[in-house]
Amino acid sequence: MPTTDHPLVSLRSRAGVAIVAATVLASGIAWYDAYVVNVAVPAIGKHFAAGVSSVQWTLTAYLLAVASLLLLAGALADRFGRRRVLVVGLLVMLAASFLCAAAQSIGWLIGARAIQGIGAALVVPISLALLNGTLRVADRAKGIGIWAGLSTALSTIGPYGGGWLIDNASWRWVFLLPLPLFVAVFAVLRHVPETTRERPALSVDVVGAVLGVVGLGGLIYALTEGPSAGWSSARVLVPGVIGALALIALLPVENRRRAPLLRLSLFESRQFDAINVVTVLVYGALAAGGYLFVVNCQLSLGYTAAQAGAALIPASIVFLLLSPFSGALVSRLGPRWLMFAGILIIAGANVWLAQAAPGSSYVGTILPAALVLGVGQGVMVAPLTAAVLAAVSDADLGEASAINDAAARVGALAVIALVPLLIGATAGSSLADSLADGYRPAMLVLAGVCAIAAVLVAVFVSNERAQAPRLAPPAPHHGCALAVTTEATVGAADGR
Repeated sequence: MPTTDHPLVSLRSRAGVAIVAATVLASGIAWYDAYVVNVAVPAIGKHFAAGVSSVQWTLTAYLLAVASLLLLAGALADRFGRRRVLVVGLLVMLAASFLCAAAQSIGWLIGARAIQGIGAALVVPISLALLNGTLRVADRAKGIGIWAGLSTALSTIGPYGGGWLIDNASWRWVFLLPLPLFVAVFAVLRHVPETTRERPALSVDVVGAVLGVVGLGGLIYALTEGPSAGWSSARVLVPGVIGALALIALLPVENRRRAPLLRLSLFESRQFDAINVVTVLVYGALAAGGYLFVVNCQLSLGYTAAQAGAALIPASIVFLLLSPFSGALVSRLGPRWLMFAGILIIAGANVWLAQAAPGSSYVGTILPAALVLGVGQGVMVAPLTAAVLAAVSDADLGEASAINDAAARVGALAVIALVPLLIGATAGSSLADSLADGYRPAMLVLAGVCAIAAVLVAVFVSNERAQAPRLAPPAPHHGCALAVTTEATVGAADGR
């Protein structure tokens, strides 16, 4: 017989502190694992004598698993409990971390990274859902604000720590650096109550999930392998065509299902569609630009791994400082022109970063560009959150935010998959050789992608219904803004 839900807890209580600590640590681990590989790519490629596409898969495999399984996490959490599913996700990530550290081949490492991504798909969205579903309504905004700030701080420091380990020990230790965080999160999770004792029937759109995984997987594989294997080879064409057909079939299939993985009625709003396209483009450019820049610092500019990991920390600091002010401006100016300006500033930062070449000084070239990048992110992210929430009714806020978060992850996955093409990599070419001629054109292309996104904002985004987000979202290179940013969203996400 079903029992009543566990009572909500106060932020200042022992359980409330444990909830914030657990969700911060869990999210920090997942975000660290997602992007620390940027710093490790040169060392991994050298150790395994791996080509461009093989090294690329150490990042792409993780992102693909997360993006493909993200929308399933909610259904699993509803059926088995958020705390329980979070623990399972962390255990999968922990086991995969040891597999990554022990990898004896590049294929082994790629497989272990995919397993790590499966665990992260359970950890990242459920961390925020657990926080939102367990704290009292009056404490949620403050709790989520603490979660956002501390998670961003962990994700900013992580690449520097990983780089230091690469310089002074081995790339293998990069995957073991979060072990103390795992110990800490399992310890505090003992004091976190389950969100519900009721166990509704598992309702998962299996067909939609399979089509999504096959579609994304096929297309990403084709984009990653095309430059080295040849676009006309069966090895590229077959998975590419299968992936495209699966994504095409996804739309009519989802439209007919009673409980679809992706509710297509939300896409009847032109503004909602436009903002999600903008999200794919901008977050894709940010993720690919960060990857290219960090790798280029090591292979072309002579930076150590630690120096490369720390190079863009100023951007994160500026972002954190500006986000609250940007959020406050949304209610006065509306999101449209703030988004437009922020995205154009990001485009300008990419153009500036493209000038980084052997002999360029950090203070003269990279630091100013990093500061400009932080300004662009700080101006853009909070208005984007407000705009996407303004595009739907209050009843749809939770789902709309989840879709926008998925769009950010798919954008990062897709544009990073295009990196071999952007830098002109060919069969047999090394990453260093490809970057020598391809880094600057690739960064300029990413700046152009941002410029296109800015035009879409100017044409399709309006200021109707937008309110200032009350919280600063996490740094944009980890995905989109917070899924819960207003009291209305908190209520929607909680089923009220």
